[in-house]
Amino acid sequence: MIEEGMRAPAFALPNQEGVKVRSSDLAGRWVVLYFYPRDDTPGCTVQACEFTADIRAFAALDATVLGCSPDSLESHAKFRTKHKLAIDLLSDPDKQVMQKYGAWGEKMLYGRKTKGVIRSTVLIDPAGKVARYWPNVRAKGHADQVRAALAELSA
Repeated sequence: MIEEGMRAPAFALPNQEGVKVRSSDLAGRWVVLYFYPRDDTPGCTVQACEFTADIRAFAALDATVLGCSPDSLESHAKFRTKHKLAIDLLSDPDKQVMQKYGAWGEKMLYGRKTKGVIRSTVLIDPAGKVARYWPNVRAKGHADQVRAALAELSA
């Protein structure tokens, strides 16, 4: 279970180009790690586009924004190109990192319990600790929430 103040679980996942992104390589920076169900679906597209629209503001706050889903590298590359996304998309087909972050499990979908990706976001501070955790998010407007929390915490 993810909790604010705990050490963020380590990860090493390939991005859309097959380049391994390691949490250890991001030490000393803020990291926004958000989990989403599927490339090129309405909510996931809104969320990725909003993070991309704010990418300069995140960069000014010394933050790296990473999206993560179980989709393939090829799917991520197409999604990124189609919507001109400026964020790296990590592929976790085994869902191991998602499980560590509480982003894979039982959830309610249209009134039924199902197993899947839980749309959630973790803000990791430069020391590698969880600064904020959003366990269930709505895609629209979430990038603004995260940016505001980051601005407050990094001030």
